[in-house]
Amino acid sequence: MSPLGRLQPLNLMFLLGMGMASERINCPSRCSCQYLEVNCTGKQFQELPADIPLDTRQLILAANNVSYLPAVELSFLADLVYLDCSKNLLGDDLDFAFIGVAKLVYLDLSFNNLTQVTFSTFSHLLSLVVLKISNNPNLVAIEKDAFTNNTWLRHLDVSRTGLTFLDTTTVRDLPNLRLLGLSDNLWHCNCSFLDFITWMTESTIHFPGADNITCYTPEGLRALRMPAVEAQLRVSCLTRLYKRDYVFLCLIGFCIFLAGTITAWLAGICTVIYKVHASKGEEEEEEDTA
Repeated sequence: MSPLGRLQPLNLMFLLGMGMASERINCPSRCSCQYLEVNCTGKQFQELPADIPLDTRQLILAANNVSYLPAVELSFLADLVYLDCSKNLLGDDLDFAFIGVAKLVYLDLSFNNLTQVTFSTFSHLLSLVVLKISNNPNLVAIEKDAFTNNTWLRHLDVSRTGLTFLDTTTVRDLPNLRLLGLSDNLWHCNCSFLDFITWMTESTIHFPGADNITCYTPEGLRALRMPAVEAQLRVSCLTRLYKRDYVFLCLIGFCIFLAGTITAWLAGICTVIYKVHASKGEEEEEEDTA
């Protein structure tokens, strides 16, 4: 090997060493850092740590007291691909928080205080593959189009939340979804949820903890698993008429009756007019012949 050939690996090792040393120098206080990784687990942070290296790829903020993620500060970490914010105090002010970290592939927001997910929450994360928002007991609403832009999403976990309903299109239209966590939620198994249950039974997606994907309400269906519930709901929902259905049928019947009555009345008038004109014609003919 030529001296130049031996020098290149040495130069590479030197540059990597300098890079790692630089990362260690710039490591936020109380955090531990490795090459392109910053780990601040369980350090009682109440906000995003300062002095995070701008080339950080993996940031772990698990088990802290962070209640807010500033979009501006996060946008400085434009190369971030892995973010773990589990076991914090994050709430409902996450809309547009991730607008500057479009390369994010993995996001863990489990064990927080989320109450809803809107279209603006994750719409800028076009590369997102794994999203964990489980163990948010106050999470009661996910907008129908919340994940419309997350077409690369493969792993979505919304288990152990306060969800009672999830629109079928929210997850059905994710082309790359392979794993969906739904267990231990407060599912309300009424007729509006039948479409989602049917989709579940026909889908090839893996549902971890399937034995714990059960109905919470109504009382008669509590603790029943989704596949067993589908048959019962299909019978009751597709054959039952509600009050509004009776009103609709009565209205339709009245309209048909009214239309028939008006038609018969008009037909009668037309018949009378025709007979009057016919009799007048006959009288005129008799007079002419006389």
